[in-house]
Amino acid sequence: MNNVILLIPHYNNPEGLEKSIASIGESEVLDLMIIDDGSTISFEEKRIRTAFKARGSVFFKYLKTNQGIEYALNVGLKYIIEKGYTYTARLDCGDICVSDRFIKQVSFLNENKDISLIGSDVDFVSTKGDFLYKLKVPKENKVIRRKMYINAMHIHPTIMFRNSILNKIGLYPTNYEAAEDYAFFFKVIKRYKVGNINEVLVRCEVNPKGISSLRRKQQAGNRIRIIWHNFYVGFYPIYGLFRSVLLYIVPLKLLINLKRILKR
Repeated sequence: MNNVILLIPHYNNPEGLEKSIASIGESEVLDLMIIDDGSTISFEEKRIRTAFKARGSVFFKYLKTNQGIEYALNVGLKYIIEKGYTYTARLDCGDICVSDRFIKQVSFLNENKDISLIGSDVDFVSTKGDFLYKLKVPKENKVIRRKMYINAMHIHPTIMFRNSILNKIGLYPTNYEAAEDYAFFFKVIKRYKVGNINEVLVRCEVNPKGISSLRRKQQAGNRIRIIWHNFYVGFYPIYGLFRSVLLYIVPLKLLINLKRILKR
């Protein structure tokens, strides 16, 4: 067993799953946990094991019915806690790891004992792999804490965190569907210091069939609830609340085009 485990939820996307796993470099040292959330389109375990080139073991868990990503992630975390892993990393089906991503993140956490969760910058790409735009996230904890009200300052598939924090903050919230990551991040920053590596370590796929696309209204609505739950009178919470309302209203295609223009 390694100290690091990568947690990937899967639902009806075997091609994306295999592509993501194949992007993990041979020099990486980590185990892999795949939680299938009641898929009707299955993957072949043999193909997944073949695609996984890192030095580690592959584990599979299958949910009988589709329960949602937050439930699938929590099933994985319960296993991870039970086995005693030090670090958990995340990745979603279709997203691509840049070379030595996990080595760099483990090194960062080992050298910065006061930081409990990190992410990285991201290149967003189309399902064909075409570059759309780059997102640079803030590095410092104090900036992340302020700007978290505007948007998540960690991109979920890029994160790695110390599993010891789960003893105090618990698992992913299940009452904010499609926004479980945003709620989780708020739980973390209330108790622990966080950071980001200002380097692109993941290329995230903008998939019209992904949660952020198909359940965008629900996601935006739950983000509004999360901000309100953590609200205080200040510029960032007020601006963040207003921004989330706009995200609830504005069509996704228009938002993507605006981001591409602004990021140039």
